[in-house]
Amino acid sequence: MSSGALLQLGFLGLLAASIPLLWVWVKGDAYKYRKLVWITTFVTFDLIIFGAFTRLTDSGLGCPDWPGCYGHSNPIAASEMIRAAEAAMPSGPVTMVKAWIEMLHRYIAMGVGVLILTLMGLAWARQAELKRSPWPATVLFVLVCVQGAFGAWTVTLKLMPVIVTIHLLLGVLLLCMLGALAAQASPVPISAAAAARLRGPVLSALLVVFVQIALGGWVSTNYAVLACQDFPLCNGALVPEADFARGFDLTRPLGLNDDGSLLPVQALVAIHWVHRVFALMVVAVLGWLGLVLLVAAGESAYLRHTAWGLFALLGLQVASGVSNVVFAWPLAVAVAHNGGAAALALLLALLNSRLAAQQRVVPAGFAAGARA
Repeated sequence: MSSGALLQLGFLGLLAASIPLLWVWVKGDAYKYRKLVWITTFVTFDLIIFGAFTRLTDSGLGCPDWPGCYGHSNPIAASEMIRAAEAAMPSGPVTMVKAWIEMLHRYIAMGVGVLILTLMGLAWARQAELKRSPWPATVLFVLVCVQGAFGAWTVTLKLMPVIVTIHLLLGVLLLCMLGALAAQASPVPISAAAAARLRGPVLSALLVVFVQIALGGWVSTNYAVLACQDFPLCNGALVPEADFARGFDLTRPLGLNDDGSLLPVQALVAIHWVHRVFALMVVAVLGWLGLVLLVAAGESAYLRHTAWGLFALLGLQVASGVSNVVFAWPLAVAVAHNGGAAALALLLALLNSRLAAQQRVVPAGFAAGARA
């Protein structure tokens, strides 16, 4: 890729970050750090949803090289190569629409990188005023660089399922870490006693959600959503015929065994069925956590609202998961299912961060503790 194309690509990344940065800086001098953390969290959440849309529309190889598109910074400049690839294989992975979807995903990802770089710079420059360590923001910057590397490997390794799944998990981890910073910058009153009781259940729930996101990512990256074509049974059986060894072989390429033969249907059934069975664990753990939050809430409106938010998101996840099977994987529902999983993880990360702080905040403490 030429230096000129790289510069153009960098400019587009800056452009993607410019609107959030302008919103942070134009709104006045107070609370810049807190605003930047929240807006970066919001854009990262959007990026995860758009990443799901990219994957679900088979646009992950819309531009089969990285970081540009056939060595160019945008599909317009690469239109001749894209049209040629589309003409050679009309139903293949490269079309003009898919190329734009893939490149828009990369532009937003670069924008998130710029926002986190800015956040890290602000954390170091205003360390004394913020009264908090700049190292968490630095770790975020390292993580977003690692995430970028996995984004590159997603393309160069031709959507290898384990790489794509790790790419998804790192994105959710990045979102949760940003959520933790956002919670620290926006404290709410929670008693130390309630925090001590709730921290363990919340961490357990967060771990369960991450496992389910990994299983869901494995379903999506292996295109196993319709391997079980009915509900609540799987192809008419409570325990279907399944090939777990091949289904969960992490070293194989997409759709193939290690020897190059086609992956059997039973392997896809195993992938889908495990995700579906573990969903029962998720419903049980999150439902129990919601009840625990309501019991422990006392005078805390935040804990009550979090409990009801947890119930709402859990209900939507169950409904969208079932709908993916019953209605044969409609795109909007599939994207919503991915977004709901990220929202659950973010909600739990926010709650965990606030519980960890064990804060007793009075109104005067908000401005002193959160001003940046």
